[in-house]
Amino acid sequence: MGRALMGRALMSRALVDRGRALLERVGLRRDYRPRAVEDSDPRPRHGEVRAGTREPVDRAEFRSYYERQILQTPAWEWPVPAYLFAGGVSAGSTLLGVGAALTGRPALRRAGRLGALVSLLAGLYLLVVDLGRPERFLHMLRVAKPTSPMSVGTWTLVAYGPGVAVAAAAEVLPRRWWLGRLLRRAALPSAVSSAALAPAVASYTAVLLSQTAVPAWHEAHPHLPLVFTGSAAASSGGLGMVCTPLAQAGPARAFAVMGGVGELVASRVMESGLGLVRQAYTTGRPHRLRRWSEYLTVGGVLGAALGARRSRVVAVASGLALVVGSALQRFGVFEAGVESTKDPKYVVVPQRERLDSRQHDAAGVADPARQPQ
Repeated sequence: MGRALMGRALMSRALVDRGRALLERVGLRRDYRPRAVEDSDPRPRHGEVRAGTREPVDRAEFRSYYERQILQTPAWEWPVPAYLFAGGVSAGSTLLGVGAALTGRPALRRAGRLGALVSLLAGLYLLVVDLGRPERFLHMLRVAKPTSPMSVGTWTLVAYGPGVAVAAAAEVLPRRWWLGRLLRRAALPSAVSSAALAPAVASYTAVLLSQTAVPAWHEAHPHLPLVFTGSAAASSGGLGMVCTPLAQAGPARAFAVMGGVGELVASRVMESGLGLVRQAYTTGRPHRLRRWSEYLTVGGVLGAALGARRSRVVAVASGLALVVGSALQRFGVFEAGVESTKDPKYVVVPQRERLDSRQHDAAGVADPARQPQ
């Protein structure tokens, strides 16, 4: 073993001598020595003072790890934002149907109940398409977890759906059938029970998105439910304007105007409070989708408030503008979230800002002299 160790030492020495000879050939000094590990990065860090000066070091420019994204891009596709839109239309239409039933507007009641059921079935179909297999939706019913937005939303849909189905069936089945007469008696109580859950159906998808790690969705959690709720009211009111005669469409017009204004205000407030992540909403494809959503919503609100009560053409055009604008809002928010996962700055920069804020607050607590008087 001693001879083997001596042989290895001589070989290492020969390699070192050969390396020095190569360095001399390329013009480097013979006394070249590698720096120690602790001295390998003598550059001062952020906040330190350069040697020989009193100037602090500037913050380094942000660069990602090999220019790679940190978060995985969501695997969701277009059925998911379409599902978000359909759920909002169903919830708002349920509220309209109940209001119409209580105020004696049969045409608006019928439009609200049927619109709620059709949009609910469309949303369930889109959800199953995203899940891949229908039984996966049933698998989510095996657990009821109050801390999970997905679990709460699933059970909310299960409790919301039967009342919508009963109310819609009462509008379709003939009165001469005993089942039709029975459903007509149960239609209003069933619709009221679903209407009690309608606000949750309209907004739970926003809570579901904001509880993910996607920066554009997570940072918008204080205002995203308000945006989705206003969008649901605008779209369902617009649908009621399209499907109801002018004489009975008054509540639909008012609902559409209030929802459209609420959506526009909540959307602007959300953008103003996002910080750096705001760029995900105001650039590229998300910006184009949401800009057209805003144009259509403004046009629909103005048409519903000014000309829809006198002109059927204006009412239909305004209603369609509100429906399409609401759909584009959901797709724009969805696309902004997808884009925010592709750029690491939306993850790292806010984390650094929060860390700096915590360190600043901790320093203020540790040093009472820094606290404001």
